[in-house]
Amino acid sequence: MGIVLKQSFQNLVTTYLGFGLGAVNTLFLYVNFMSDTYYGLVSFILSTAFILVPFLAFGVQNTIVKFYSSFKGEDQDRFLSWMLVLPLFLILPITGITYFLHQQIADFLSSKNEIVAGYVWYIFIIALSSAYFEIFFSWSKVQLKSTFGNFLKEVFHRLGVTLLLVLLAFSIINVDTFLVLTVAIYVVRMIVMLLYAFKQRKPIFTLSRKRNPSKLDRQRTAIIKYSTLIIIAGSVATLLIDIDKFMIGKYVAIENVAYYAVAIYIATVIGVPARAMHQITYPMVAGMLNNKQWDEMRILYKKSSLSLLVISGLLFLLICCNIKSLYLIVGPAYATALYVVLCISASKLLDNCLGINNAIVFNSDYYRIVLAIGVVAVIVAVILNMVLIPTLGINGAGVATLIATVGYSLAKLLVVQAKFKMQPFSKKSLLTFGVIATLFCGFYFWDFSFNPLVAIAVKGTMLGSIYLILSYKLKLSLDINNAIDSVLGTVFKR
Repeated sequence: MGIVLKQSFQNLVTTYLGFGLGAVNTLFLYVNFMSDTYYGLVSFILSTAFILVPFLAFGVQNTIVKFYSSFKGEDQDRFLSWMLVLPLFLILPITGITYFLHQQIADFLSSKNEIVAGYVWYIFIIALSSAYFEIFFSWSKVQLKSTFGNFLKEVFHRLGVTLLLVLLAFSIINVDTFLVLTVAIYVVRMIVMLLYAFKQRKPIFTLSRKRNPSKLDRQRTAIIKYSTLIIIAGSVATLLIDIDKFMIGKYVAIENVAYYAVAIYIATVIGVPARAMHQITYPMVAGMLNNKQWDEMRILYKKSSLSLLVISGLLFLLICCNIKSLYLIVGPAYATALYVVLCISASKLLDNCLGINNAIVFNSDYYRIVLAIGVVAVIVAVILNMVLIPTLGINGAGVATLIATVGYSLAKLLVVQAKFKMQPFSKKSLLTFGVIATLFCGFYFWDFSFNPLVAIAVKGTMLGSIYLILSYKLKLSLDINNAIDSVLGTVFKR
């Protein structure tokens, strides 16, 4: 776990720095210096773009991680270079469709909110830049270099948006300029990631083919098949995250997308530890599967699950038990999405406690099963959104997402259990859930009547202290206890 803990910690720091900037943007700058309508428009543009990313990337970002370690020497270079070209087989046709059917696409997207019609190309350029960013990020991850890429993924664009929002606040730029420069940020991020990835390993393009087929030549069909299926997998994951915001923009006034986006952002903080760990564990798990290191994978599965559950449990409690006070600060209009925060927070907590489950599934030969389940989950999510958004508004979208994502997560857990005869839970997992449930019941309904910012600080300090003490004394996670001992030892030595 050495390299995992080191890079996971580094990724955790950069990811939380990014989320800190995102919190400033989401909870303060957007809310105070951009109208709800334009904030909703920005959220709609980004969500729609992210839905397109898996298609434009052709699943290559996952394909690189899965197959890279199975090649050696020259085949690795040829494989990586081929991965740069493969997405063009979808990008070029989609670009043509966007050009020739621009008006029809604009009419479809703006059926409820006419303001969306003028931003089709913004959506496409952000999607294309994000797709190749993910490919170049995977290029560096398989060299076990994830920290800088994670900085670009989590911090760079949020810092850029922060600066743009400050300029907007001082009326140095207008909203139209803000949107253009936001697109530029995603393009620049992709270019910087490209330069870093190629610094780690330069691409080598060659048109010559060996007389005797190499391992890469023999596996081309399998690679294309995997990439094609991963398009579905990536689409499933993205749709489960962003389809709700897209459908809200299709069914109700676009400012509701802003309210929902704030709620989702608050809850997404719980998923940050898993995102940080996955940057390094995905290529490691792929290597374990390729080399059939079952015992090592089983140990990593349980350790990652327990550590993520303990960490995300604390975040779940701090967010959900303070959410009412937080919405007093953000504003009453945004508080309409309070139950969205609770629903999405619960789904993120469950997803975190599965540890490296996703890495095992999508790097194994059983990903086809999960793809079929994922398609069903998306269909369920779409149907539930169609039913619940018109009746319950944005809270209906939260309920739909909770049902679909929890069902999908449980299905993936069952696949790993059935095919690999391993699962991530232990008695300590049940004990951790018990601690989380007890503290939630004890603190959620206990509200202070004084200043909400002070109330958050007081309740958060009390809740965090009790949770950390219980976690340490009950030894819920030995890895976390060792990390705490290391920090305390360093502090007291000084």
